[in-house]
Formats: sequence, structure tokens, C-alpha cells
Amino acid sequence: MQVKALNEFSAKNESDSCLLCYTAPCTTSCPHGVDPAKAIRSLRFENIRGAEETVGDSELCWACEEKSCSKACLKGKIDRPVRIPELMEYVGRVQKRKGIRKSNKVDLEIEFCGVLCENPFFLSSSVVASNYEMVARAFSMGWAGAAFKTIGTFFPQEVSPRFSTIRKEGNSFIGFKNIEQISDHTLEENLTYLRRLKQDFPHKVMIASILGQNEEEWTFLARQVTEAGVDIIECNFSCPHMTGEGLGSDVGQNPELVALYTEATRRGTHLPILAKMTPNIGNMEIPALAAMKNGATGIAAINTIKSIMNIHLDDFSSEPQVDGKSCVGGYSGKTVKPIALRFIHDLRKHPALKDTPISGMGGIETWRDAAEFIALGCANLQVTTSVMQYGYRLIDDLKNGLSLYLGEKGFSSVQDMVGMALPNLVSADELNRHSISYPKFVRSQCLGCGRCYLSCLDGGHQALVMGGANGKPILNPKKCVGCQLCTVVCPVGAISPGKRVEV
Repeated sequence: MQVKALNEFSAKNESDSCLLCYTAPCTTSCPHGVDPAKAIRSLRFENIRGAEETVGDSELCWACEEKSCSKACLKGKIDRPVRIPELMEYVGRVQKRKGIRKSNKVDLEIEFCGVLCENPFFLSSSVVASNYEMVARAFSMGWAGAAFKTIGTFFPQEVSPRFSTIRKEGNSFIGFKNIEQISDHTLEENLTYLRRLKQDFPHKVMIASILGQNEEEWTFLARQVTEAGVDIIECNFSCPHMTGEGLGSDVGQNPELVALYTEATRRGTHLPILAKMTPNIGNMEIPALAAMKNGATGIAAINTIKSIMNIHLDDFSSEPQVDGKSCVGGYSGKTVKPIALRFIHDLRKHPALKDTPISGMGGIETWRDAAEFIALGCANLQVTTSVMQYGYRLIDDLKNGLSLYLGEKGFSSVQDMVGMALPNLVSADELNRHSISYPKFVRSQCLGCGRCYLSCLDGGHQALVMGGANGKPILNPKKCVGCQLCTVVCPVGAISPGKRVEV
């Protein structure tokens, strides 16, 4: 029985609705040995080539009469199962449309701060890299390195709960807040973890994140982790919610303290040093310069952003709620990516920092996100919040998607792409202000919903009129200024930027 085909838009919506189960019933129940769960994850994380490789002869799926995958889908217990056969058919049609494509994968090996890394993907200093078992499992799955959760000489007293999320319409998780501090293991426990990890995984890269309370502690911690055998030291100048004064982002906002503590760290080690920057500042270049002038080898950016997640209007409390109270915490997740990219750009555009090694982080979920950070100048990438959502298995599509993309674009290495986007980002006064790009409407895709009309009427320049053929919008070019608000709000991608016209 032939199933109704999905187009690109509906396939994305369908894959986005998948629960991404741990032991996926759709895969375990497939009589043909196909792994639809892995293919759907690849689609979800924008890796269509990875989905193609997983599905192979997808006709097995959409011609299957049993539909055991859909019957087993746990989402069916909520509303309806994911349309798995249709998704597999969509992948198959992409294969046929583009022909059999030879996988031209590029090796992802790259050097960072003088240290050879098998790929640019590291776990960032957080709960996802907080003990031996966790990091060992991540290494076994393909992560190239890890910035171990920040080590100090003191033992923080944590709260419960410590996480919350922000939602928008159908999205249950677009932003994440945490009020967790540094490692809750003792210094000796953490040093033992680091030694074991380097002993058992000698080719993986260990970054020790440290946080001292004074100069002596920064030097002491640097010596301790150096003796433990780590490859790089990261100075945490940026945690936004430490309970003591003069810690975390209090340091990162003070160039004098950044200089003092970077110099103190340098006295305790010969290893490369990363200064981890806070985004809770206007100009990151200032503390970054202070770090680089006083012994740092590179910069890590960004840490989480100071935030208040919400206010409950029934009792005026906020989240995460700890016995009725909350506090300012660190915001992360996909929604911080534009902010992170802006800071990376500012660092790489500064004449004195343009060649500084940068480890980038903030909102990386897919290989495309990763490639954007690389294109802005990062040779190393750190990930936390998406791992907290999806698990270490994310590394499969991060590596596969990036490798295939580099091959298709003709790059021979990750390094070839570092900084490629910087020339296209200029100051506002250099932008072309003498032309207009009018919107282009694809009538066959337009549903006639009127979203573009409403947005143009109430938030634009009243350049659209409803009532054309089949009740669809008509553009009045005399009023249109080419702002492209209509392209942004169209729910089905039926509007795109058109040809640029000189005015």
C-alpha cells in the first residue's frame, strides 16, 4: 500500500515531533533491520545525508504492509504515531532526486592551541562532563575531548531543583536556565578522574576547568591539574551565579582581575591556557585582551547569560523554584546562539585578537550550528545544553554532517573553513542601502492563511492585499520596502527573497 508522500516542510515537522526515544520501539520492531530512529534523528539534526546512509533501500519501509514501526511508536500514546514510513519515503525520494551520491567525507582532525584533536567537538565544562564514567562513555562514542566540570578547592552546597526551561508555542525547550555551581566532588576525586581519563584515553583531549578564590589558589590548581596530565587548562572567569563574591563572572567583568588570575595560572603551568569569557558585558574584547597579554593561549566563549527565566502570575515565584524562591541564573540553549556568534565575531574582528585560538560554544545543537561557529573563526567547539536534551549520541550527526558538508563544499579540512564568514560581516554603514530585494511568492505552496498579510499590515508597510487568486496575498511594490517580514513569518516557506533591484 502506497502511503501519502511528505514534502520537505512536512517531513521536518514530522521529524521534529519524534520523542527521540532511548531504546526506540520503532527500530526494535522493524522486521527489515532498518534503524528508523537513527534516520529520524539525522533529519531532526539537519543531516539529510546521514539519514540517507541509515535508510539505504528505503522502499522496504514504505512498501511494508506490517507498519510495525508506527504501531510501536510511543508518541501514539499521546496523540498519533510519527509517520515513519512516510519519512523513510521522503528520504528515499531525496536519494532518487539527487542520484546515488558518493560520500566524500573529510577527516575532521584539527589542531587547537598546539594540541591535535581528532575532531573539533568537545563537551563543555558542566554537568555533562562531571565524572569519569560520563566522560569515558562520551569518549567511546566519538567526542574528541572534554572540558571537565570546573574544579576548585571548595565544595559548593547546591540547591534542588536547579534547572528550568522556556517554552514557545509547540516548542517545549528553546532556552535553558541553570543555577548549578562548580563540581560537587572533592579536589582529590576530580584529580583522580582526570588521571584515569588520560590514562585510559591517551588520544583524547582533556581540558581542566579551574576556579580559584585568590592568586595562590589559581596557581595551586594549575599545578595540580598539570601534574594530573591534562592537555589544556581553562580559567573559569564567567560562571554567572557563584555564591561567593569575586568569583565567576565577577572576575570576567573586571579586566584587572582577569589579568591577575591569568598570570597566576601561568605561574603554575606550561600548558595552553584558555580564558573563558562572560557574555554579561558589553565588550568582550577588553577582558580577552587582558587575558592574552598575561599568559593565555586562547579564549573560550561564551559562558551562560545572566537571566531570570519567568514569573508565575499565581504566586509571583520564579523558576527553578527552591522552597518558593529563585535567583539569577545562567541561560543557555539554542536561543543564545546569535549572541554567542556576535561575541565570536567581535573577538575575531579585533586586530590584536584576530589570530587568537577560540573555543566556541553557546547554542550548538546541529552540525550546521557547529559549522557557523567554525566559519566565524572557532577551531574548537564545546557543547552542553543539547547533550542534556539528547544525550552523547548527538556526536554521530555532528561529525557525519560536518564531514559530508566539508566534502561537498570542496574543503580538505576543518581548518580550511575557519573564519570564512568574517569578510561578509561588515559595519552597518558599509551595507548596500541603494537597492531593494522584493519578496518572491511561490503560489503553489501558499495556503492563503494570511499570516504574511497580518504581519505586513500591523508590523510592516501595508504592502500586501488579500483577495487575489484563491484568496492569496498580492504585493503592492509601490509600498513594499523589501523588509522581508513576510518571508520570516510564512509558516510553510512559500515566500523567499527575490531579485535585488536598484532604487
